[in-house]
Amino acid sequence: MTTMLTWQADGRPGLEGTRVHFGAGPSGFRALGRIVRPDPDGDLTASYSLVVRDDGTLSRLSVSAATTAFEKHLTMSRTEDGFWLLDNGSGSERREFDGAVDIDLASSPLFHSLPVRRLRAHREAVAVELSVVRVSLPDLQVAVESTAYRTVRVAEGDSPAVVEFTTDGATRELEIDADGFVISSPGSARLVSSERAEPAART
Repeated sequence: MTTMLTWQADGRPGLEGTRVHFGAGPSGFRALGRIVRPDPDGDLTASYSLVVRDDGTLSRLSVSAATTAFEKHLTMSRTEDGFWLLDNGSGSERREFDGAVDIDLASSPLFHSLPVRRLRAHREAVAVELSVVRVSLPDLQVAVESTAYRTVRVAEGDSPAVVEFTTDGATRELEIDADGFVISSPGSARLVSSERAEPAART
């Protein structure tokens, strides 16, 4: 199954659109997306390609970001033995990142789906503290940050899940759909369009 998701930035101009293709496992997916953000400090456009394994852990992220001043690229992959391989085009490195398995691209609601779907926080009660690899925009700097996710309400029928997200001392309640994707992140973004396509039947 494939879905197209579009988010509008909350309180400022900006859009993120992504195409998600679900994998065979419960948590795996591939995503291809773009972020466009007009900003008084400088306009930004970024694109990403993301591959998540069926167990919900990241396999590979490729991201490009551009402003009027520069263009940058970064590729990250996580090995089976828990190391991260980074390549920014001018050299590669191997990092451990305190055992983090999830990644967060700044200002992108899509990336909440990695820990939410992996932990099934939209389907069952979860309260965890995590180390997450954060990639900043537009400079694509990489650092480890501490976050926490706590299920406030699981998804039931047409009612979305509510998952509390905390980082840097700030907390917000995310509304999450039945597939584990953000509907609303107050102060950050809200979903404005969702379109699905089932795979064509074989003949």
